[in-house]
Amino acid sequence: MRESRRDDSLFRQPMIYKVEYSKAADKTLRKWKKSNPHLFKKAMKLLLDIMQHPRTGLGHPEDLIGGNDITYSRHITADDRIIYNI
Repeated sequence: MRESRRDDSLFRQPMIYKVEYSKAADKTLRKWKKSNPHLFKKAMKLLLDIMQHPRTGLGHPEDLIGGNDITYSRHITADDRIIYNI
């Protein structure tokens, strides 16, 4: 009798990182939610992308010079960026 083997790769879940906001970031996001919904949606899309893969993805992620190797930034707009630690 042959043993059935299941492919574990089908059951693997991607690692999801936890995002914690500073008080200033929370205040800015609340302001954008009311005053600029398009910018708010873009920021939330970037935050979800950061949770799944913080070193690659949307917003041109780049490690910050002078910081340690866990500090990155992503562009929301030409003037606004998200700066985060992994």
